[in-house]
Amino acid sequence: MPLTNLIVLALIQGLTEFLPISSSGHLIIVPNLINWQDQGLVIDVAVHAGSLLAVIIYLWRDLWSITAALIDFRNLQQSPDLKLAKLIIIASIPVMILGLIISLISDNLMRSVEVIGWATLVFGILLGISDKIGLSVSDLRHMGIGDAVLIGISQTLALIPGSSRAGLTITMARFLGYDRKTAARFSLLLAIPAILGASTLKGIEVVEANNLVLGIDALIAGSVSFLAALASISIMMAWLDRSGFMPFVIYRIILGAALLTWVYALS
Repeated sequence: MPLTNLIVLALIQGLTEFLPISSSGHLIIVPNLINWQDQGLVIDVAVHAGSLLAVIIYLWRDLWSITAALIDFRNLQQSPDLKLAKLIIIASIPVMILGLIISLISDNLMRSVEVIGWATLVFGILLGISDKIGLSVSDLRHMGIGDAVLIGISQTLALIPGSSRAGLTITMARFLGYDRKTAARFSLLLAIPAILGASTLKGIEVVEANNLVLGIDALIAGSVSFLAALASISIMMAWLDRSGFMPFVIYRIILGAALLTWVYALS
């Protein structure tokens, strides 16, 4: 893949992975709109790995506390970090199971601009509704197993390109009454097992390909994605200190409407 194409796609992935606007949708849309060859799932894995490293670094304090709680057997019942670890595991199970099933059936399921357009529009509107009526009365200290299960189930819809994993988990958390920063933070924490699981399923392809050019391309893509994702996360969390998700909602409505107009105008 040409270097320019690679950098553009890596930037798109890094900038959109943790924003509620769907990275997978954008990674499919761009090659279609400008007639680039689809980058394929191997490069998808590389750019996701870069964004995974970014969120790990951003949340390193949380992850350090969670890891310490998991290995400290003296305070199993009282530790809030251990409770958070359990909630992350519980919320991650549904998407792990469904993702594995879909990977065994088809790698290209629903990778069409029409599906992306509808998912971008519909789930964008739901994000706006949840952000408007969400009560912002809860944080992670109040989260129980039931809420974690509901957020985990909502995350399975992210297997539809254009729906946005971040957008879906934030939407459900806002409907359940969690404040914006808590919803975004839990979404970031859930991204770690979700991206790790997806990357593991496809990462074997990179090893089996044994292709030096592919390996260099993947390294470049991952590095650019990492830098873009780290910047994106920092900006979003700072933005949520003073505002909400409405700019992302407006963007999704405009993008979804434009994609559907393009699809149906050509049909």
